[in-house]
Amino acid sequence: MADCGPMGATSVRPQDERVDTAGLVTELDQETAAPVRRLSSMRTPRSPRIWFELLLIAVSYGTYSVIRNAAPTRVEQAQSHARWIWDLQDSLGLAFERSVNHTVGGVTWLIVSMNYYYATLHFLVTIAVLVWLFRSHPGRYGATRTVLFATTAIALLGYYFYPLAPPRLMEGMDFIDTATVHHTWGSLSAEGTTMASVSNQYAAMPSMHIGWSLWCGLTVVVLASPWWLKLLGALYPAVTLLVIVATANHFWLDAVGGMICLAFGYVVARLWYGRLCYHLPQRVPAAGARSQPS
Repeated sequence: MADCGPMGATSVRPQDERVDTAGLVTELDQETAAPVRRLSSMRTPRSPRIWFELLLIAVSYGTYSVIRNAAPTRVEQAQSHARWIWDLQDSLGLAFERSVNHTVGGVTWLIVSMNYYYATLHFLVTIAVLVWLFRSHPGRYGATRTVLFATTAIALLGYYFYPLAPPRLMEGMDFIDTATVHHTWGSLSAEGTTMASVSNQYAAMPSMHIGWSLWCGLTVVVLASPWWLKLLGALYPAVTLLVIVATANHFWLDAVGGMICLAFGYVVARLWYGRLCYHLPQRVPAAGARSQPS
């Protein structure tokens, strides 16, 4: 029984105070744990929602394009960087871009095909792989898409801080600008076209044609079942490397830069999700679904 003091007041025993303190601590613990639970929920793979993914892709690509094309046009610096890369490759005995460019450029049907490959498949194949992941591997979609987005985001640093003239625009060299020579429709590289005027012609390092194609290739090779699809996945980045060199849009060192950016993307996704994106469950609860109490 509680002790009664003067005027009938009731005093609280020490053990009652301890009970109140424990309750307060429990409440504070719950409030502190709430952000942790929210963060953990964000890192848990969920089946993607199509409206959110479409909006995310549209906003992300729009932002990427704006930043990429907003980089200062520093032609003199871009030419200097191109000459440095060419001299470095030459010192290694690997300055083969001009030979490939002239050899393939002499076969009209082949170089025209490569021009259209360069102008279109970069987008079409990447979108196709994203759609395939969305439908067949929803549990892995978010993490694998994160790899692609992180890769693209880090590439923007290269475009902004390291302007680089592609081989076809190098001064004092006789590279063939194949898109201009053959008037390739829709090409972002054809000098003097409307497309060229809205595209940063000196954003060559790193090559996202390689970054994206290697992402597509690895994803298909690891996750696809048919052997022929795995073979196409393996060939796609290799053919893309030949195309970017033959059309004189990139040095092979630009491709190395794209690979490094892709490696960064995989590291980001691995740190966020706790596992390599391809090792996550193929199917998981739909976004927003609540787990049933055990």
